[in-house]
Amino acid sequence: MTAKSVVVLDYGSGNLRSAQRALQRVGAHVEVTADAAAAREADGLVVPGVGAFEACMTGLRKIGGVPIIADRVASARPVLGVCVGMQILFARGVEFGVETQGCGQWPGAVTLLAAPVIPHMGWNVVDAPAGSGLFKGLDADARFYFVHSYAAQSWAGDPAALLTWATHQVPFLAAVEDGPLAATQFHPEKSGDAGAAVLSNWVEGL
Repeated sequence: MTAKSVVVLDYGSGNLRSAQRALQRVGAHVEVTADAAAAREADGLVVPGVGAFEACMTGLRKIGGVPIIADRVASARPVLGVCVGMQILFARGVEFGVETQGCGQWPGAVTLLAAPVIPHMGWNVVDAPAGSGLFKGLDADARFYFVHSYAAQSWAGDPAALLTWATHQVPFLAAVEDGPLAATQFHPEKSGDAGAAVLSNWVEGL
């Protein structure tokens, strides 16, 4: 069977090489590139992201990443956002009082976690819904690695989307599965066997 082709979108943010290695380990053929044609044509596109929402959006716009994501979603071609790569899929992000426009694939805002201790850093369980493709075969006590101060803390998108929640003093979205568009707030590439299972499930579904 031919390996699924995955592009990790290189727009100057994210753990590009660790994402590449993690996807290769679960059997994908992976290219790290900013090339628009490759990003559009691959079986799957991974949008990584670390740091600030505004900086990620600046880098994404510089390479024409927003229409690449929009085109793939419109033609039902899978996209996976990771960490800030999940956050920028929402309509806007609010950091330090500054509001930045996101990709707008999902309505709503990414805001500061209303928790006494931030960042939320370390291992945490998640509450995945029945029928989840990303968390298929995983036990309820599987733990994933998070490092973030901001998150989507509500959902105003398609009611049919599968939402996975986690709690760090307050509940927040740990993952979304919405047709061809999926995302995780945690880092699957840093989450050991559980993270590898999530990536494997996603690649299998391409």
